[in-house]
Formats: sequence, C-alpha cells, structure tokens
Amino acid sequence: MKTHSTGRRKQALAATAAIAALLSVAACGGGDSDDGNGSSGGGGAKAAGFDAANNKVANASTKKGGTLKFASVQDADSWDTTRGYYGMAWNFMRYYSRQLVTNAAEPGAKGAEVVPDLAKDKAEISSDGKTYTYHLREGVTWEDGKPITSQDVKYGIERQWAQDVLSGGPVYIKNVLDPDGKYKGPYKDTSKEGLKAIQTPDDQTIVFKLPKRNSDFEEMLAMTSSSPVRKDKDTKSKYGLHPFSSGPYKFESYKPAKSLTLVRNTEWKQASDPVRKALPDKITITFFTNADDMDNRLLNGEFDLDLNQTGLSPQGRTKALREHKANIDNPVSGYIRYAVFPQSVKPFDNIHCRKAVLYGADHKSLQTARGGPQAGGDIGTNMLPPSVPGSEGQKYDPYGMAANDGAPNTAKAKEELKACGKPSGFKTTIAVRNNKPVEVATATSLQASLKKIGIQADIDQYDGAQTAGIIGNPKVVKSKNYGIIIMGWGPDFPSVQGYGQPLWDSRFTLDNGNNNYALIDDKAINGDFDKFNNELDKTKKEQIATDLNHKVMEGGYYLPFVFEKFINFRSSRLANVYSTDGYSGMYDFVNLGVK
Repeated sequence: MKTHSTGRRKQALAATAAIAALLSVAACGGGDSDDGNGSSGGGGAKAAGFDAANNKVANASTKKGGTLKFASVQDADSWDTTRGYYGMAWNFMRYYSRQLVTNAAEPGAKGAEVVPDLAKDKAEISSDGKTYTYHLREGVTWEDGKPITSQDVKYGIERQWAQDVLSGGPVYIKNVLDPDGKYKGPYKDTSKEGLKAIQTPDDQTIVFKLPKRNSDFEEMLAMTSSSPVRKDKDTKSKYGLHPFSSGPYKFESYKPAKSLTLVRNTEWKQASDPVRKALPDKITITFFTNADDMDNRLLNGEFDLDLNQTGLSPQGRTKALREHKANIDNPVSGYIRYAVFPQSVKPFDNIHCRKAVLYGADHKSLQTARGGPQAGGDIGTNMLPPSVPGSEGQKYDPYGMAANDGAPNTAKAKEELKACGKPSGFKTTIAVRNNKPVEVATATSLQASLKKIGIQADIDQYDGAQTAGIIGNPKVVKSKNYGIIIMGWGPDFPSVQGYGQPLWDSRFTLDNGNNNYALIDDKAINGDFDKFNNELDKTKKEQIATDLNHKVMEGGYYLPFVFEKFINFRSSRLANVYSTDGYSGMYDFVNLGVK
C-alpha cells in the first residue's frame, strides 16, 4: 500500500526528542484504565480505556441510528473504486461498494482473512489452480433496486484496463488475468465478450480463467478495485464524484476537499450481506486544511475519528496522552518506514558502502525522530511488516539494529567503508519529501550519525506531490545523485506479494512511478516470487516470504527505521471500534456505530 495510501497526513510539527520523551512519560504515567476519562471525547460518555480497541472490540453494540462523523486533512485520491489507492479510501469504500469476497469484519489478524460477500461462498477452484468460479447471492441489488449481476462484476473489474482514463488504482488483477496486455479495456474494446479471461455464463455465475495460477488471487478480488460497476451508470473519469452504490450507504452530497455525506441505501438488504451491519443512519466526512485544528476538534468530541488513520499530530497526541488517554489506541500500522539505496548512484552500487550506512546509523535516534516507541514504532530490523505472514518481527535482526538499544556499530561501519574502498567516507544526498516533517526529521538524524563515520550527506527536500516523477523516475534519481531515499510502504493485501513485489521484483521496475527504488535485479528474488505465487500451501508460502525477506536484507538495500505505530483517537460515543490487519492496523470502518 503506497505510503500515500495512509492519506499523506500533513503533520504540523516534526517529531523531536523532547516530544518523544514527553510521550513516553505521559503514556507510562498513571496506568489507571480511566486515565483521562474521555468526558470531552463525545457527549459525556465514558471512554473505553487505553488500547481498548487495539486488535479487540471496544464498546460492542448493535444499536442503529445517529450520525458517524469522520474528520480528515486529506480527501481521497479518488472515490472511484477502480482508481483509489489510499488505504483509508479502500476502508471507507466498503460503505457503498461490495465485492465477491472481502476482508472479514474482525479485529486483528482475523480481519486479514477473506470471506464471501456478494458471492455465496469463496471460490470453487479447479485442481490446477487456474479457474475460479463464484455464484452470486440472491437479493443483491443496486441503489435503484435493480439486481447486481455477474456482468456488473465483470465490467467493474474490466475498468482496470482503461488506464488512459482511470489511472491511479491497483492493477494486480489486470496483470494476473492479462499479463501480455492484449485486452484494450471496456471503453475501446468493441467485442461483445469483453475480457475473455472473465466469463459470465449466467447472471449469477462468474468464472475467472487465469493464464498462470496465483495463490493470492482471492486477496486481489477482495480489494475494492474489484467492485461491480453498472455500465449504464459509468460516468468514466467523473465516476469518483458520485459512485453508484452496491452497499448499505449511497452518496447524498460530495464537495471535493470540503465534505462528503452518505445516507442509507434503502434498497440494500441485511439478509443479503453477511459482513456489514450498517449501524449509523448517516456518515459524514469534514475535510480540514489544518491538522492541529482538526485534532483539537476531535479531542473536544465534535468528531468521532480521523479518516486518515495515520495518528494524531505531535501537538494533538501530547494533549491526548495527558487528557484523553482512555480514548486512544496504539496499534502497529503494518507500514515500515525506511531508507533505500539506489544502486545506480555511486558508491551504493557497492554492497559494503550500503552496509556501512546500516551499521553507522543511530537507530535509537531515528526511532526518536519518527516519534519514539509509541508514536513512531519499534526499531525496524528487517523489511517484512509484522502483519505479513512469514514475518519474524524484531527476532530477525541481521545487522543488530535493535541491539544495544539501537546504538550505531561504528567499528563495523568503518570495516565496511574500508571494504568498499572508501576508508575516509564519501559524499551523498538524502532525498526526502518536503511535505512530511517527520521524514525531514528522520533525514536530519541520519545525516548526523553518518557524519560521525565520515559520510557527508546533503538533504534535498523535493516536492512531495511529485513523488512518482522524481524518486519514481530512476533517471531523475541518478541525475540528482540521490544515494539515499527516505520512504515507507505497507501491504496492499497481507502477503509478501501484496507488499514486496513492487519493491523487490525487477520485473516491476518502471520508468516513472517506480517503487523498486533500490533497482534490485536478482533472479533468485524474482524466482521466489514466482514460487510464492504458484504455491497453494499456507506454511510453504510463509517460508518463501521469510526467505525473500532474508535475501533482501542480505543485499543491504534498505535501512528500516521502524515497524510503525500510531496514536489513534476514538470518541467516547464510537461503538464497535477495533483495529484490523485487513487495513494495516487502521480501525475497521465498516461496522462502526455511535452510542
């Protein structure tokens, strides 16, 4: 999940050592579950307690009614199910879109499991693993009462091929079903049958024919980009302004970057939907331009939660930990924040120069720059997030990054500098987004620790809105001498394919919008992805994921900073709140209610 999928929250202040120290004191102080009783967190109701919704349900309720109020400093990249790539948008889209299968509405790891939605059951899969057959439930309808058909599901998926009109969203299904790119998409294809890899023998049946099997295919179908779209309601590039609902809510009004209101879809039937409880009568989003203003109004109980789910800003979280501790959770986000070394930029074509940075970095200082153990996360030791099967968490620490409380290993760093022929160090440039204060703080921390081993690193703050064309363009990276790029990544779906393939597989390297910043080109890594995608056994898949992570770390391509954590706020009137691995540690929006 692209790092901007978290909503590109504009944090008002860089995290500093002073704030991190204050956080740890505030968080450790008290210990009473009623600490900061949350009386101003929403209507005078009592708050559920610190971490009460972290991988478990806080304020369980089946009560219907009321208005659920989201606040946000960032609108979605698109509310069109085909185009959206922000994680918060995928989470929210389940209010007005359904899929053949979807993530379970469950806390923690269970939320990453795929369950039937529009389909009666999970797929009937052929013995060769290449044919997936689904049968739709009875009584599934659009917001005008017309039945949702297998052709609507097919058309919704086919829209992924219209990249000239509908760019921006994930294209896993497109790559799996049409690896040679022969289909022209629904706007250019004039044939009656459309994409041959998807067949609809009748209105209730849909069959997928994969050229090569892929063991994560159902995870891809569970993404909102696989939602049905009805052809007569497709307004193409304008569809995101008013999508046509297949879920329990429909668009009432939308003013981009100002507000969005959903109301009940009266044609939706609870009996047809095993996932969604549809508790609120109305759901609103108010968009802000100032993060501190938004956080203050959240803490005052005017809103229920932050749509972006990227944690309170430094000022907001300090206040929340002091005054509203029972209204906050501290989940692991599913993201890793890291530095990466493009091999096209000398001397990072030499593994020993890369390893010199890994050993020379002050990992405790980097963690502090990110916000400390609570607001930043645990010190990162490898490149597989804890939420992805096959992860070993901090147990796998090949460079001793978490050893000695994160202190640099200066002796090893100097050995590696000698081995790469730069005993007295070298000069390089750290690239960092100018709209991410916490990333700038991280770059400053890294710069200071590298200076101590003779590596002189300039910091270049580039336009964060132009990420794809700057650090995503290998030619630009080389021309600007970006030897170190600061970035972050979370899984599109919880598997090593949904996390690591865009980063590590050379076949996914792009001329623009590239995410394989290190320019890894390793046949063994590519081969492991092929093995993983072809493997149906769960235990064997986990082992391949573990092996992939080891190969990446042994190559010294990345310096992980943290397994990221957030300080997330929930109002006291919010019901059925829980974080889920299905959406990288966010609260699961789909069954939230209000007391």
